[in-house]
Amino acid sequence: MGNYDQFAAAVKEISGGKNVVLLDDMDMPSIYVPIYKMKNSDLVTGLSQNIHPAFSVAENGAQVERSVFYYSKYQNVIINGRAYSLAHRDPNVYINFDQAKIACDAKGPGFHLGTMAEWACIALWCRKNGTMPRGNNSYGCDHGHSYEKGQVSYQYTDSGKQYDGRTFTGSGPATWGHDWTQFGIQDMNGNVWEWVGGMRLKEGEIQVIPYNNAALGADCDQGPSSTLWKAIKNDGSLVEPGTAATLKYDWVSGKIQLTTGITVAADAGRYCEYKDMSLASGLTAPELAKVLLIYPDEPGGDYAGDGHWMNNAGERFPLCGGRWNGAANAGVFSVNLRNPRSNSDHNVGFRSAYVEL
Repeated sequence: MGNYDQFAAAVKEISGGKNVVLLDDMDMPSIYVPIYKMKNSDLVTGLSQNIHPAFSVAENGAQVERSVFYYSKYQNVIINGRAYSLAHRDPNVYINFDQAKIACDAKGPGFHLGTMAEWACIALWCRKNGTMPRGNNSYGCDHGHSYEKGQVSYQYTDSGKQYDGRTFTGSGPATWGHDWTQFGIQDMNGNVWEWVGGMRLKEGEIQVIPYNNAALGADCDQGPSSTLWKAIKNDGSLVEPGTAATLKYDWVSGKIQLTTGITVAADAGRYCEYKDMSLASGLTAPELAKVLLIYPDEPGGDYAGDGHWMNNAGERFPLCGGRWNGAANAGVFSVNLRNPRSNSDHNVGFRSAYVEL
């Protein structure tokens, strides 16, 4: 047995199969967490028996159900132009959406920038199973559990005062994993915002790459003018952008509202807690909106204070999870649709995923 085989076997055995090692086109390893196929009803009580969109990826023009997708255990770093999921690293930051996608696609077929469908599936699983992860959302520690700390990897100065910022990947306690174990997906609450693919706001209209086809990586065009983008009609069907009665975000009475019409299109960031989002009169939120974190499956429920942001001007891409000073607003249900794809900052990172094609 070679060194790689021994390493991969050890990782799998120690984690009880919860972690696996995958090699990219350069035969370089990364550690991933397998997420096995689930129905919408497995994630949210009362939803349908339909397979969650994260497990449907196109093949030869038809949608094919996948038994598993693999999500980076750690926020990624870049080595030789490729994304890697490795422990005890300072997450790669100052990266825009397209750069993050390229670094993931470069790893070879099946590798891709983590998608909104995948992130949403994991978030819903956490809530259903009572393991909403904590994390570095208060300058190196968890805001509600200050004794839970990660090892600081980055400090910065603001107005003459020094602050702790990012922490090394996977350096926090077990409760910072998505399943509250050290073998879970780490740091989905805080540390750095994470770009995800397959969703955007375009002039306030919510658009998606259907199913989990954004997992096709280099074969999925997510450019500004791509014809793959689809809008969501109020009945949940996918239609061409600009079609009548498609789902949009609006700002009404101090809350983000899911609607089919827009009254606020200004270039301004708007925020409310996820649980407080409202629904336009006469509109019923389709199931697709609930399983992609577009609208809460339980309005007014407990989402640990996680927040949603929007900006209805131009094209806005999702950043998920929050940052090291996001406090209660950070978490797996935090989705920030306020920034253009060109955004790059010291608190913005990403992670890759893999689907066997």
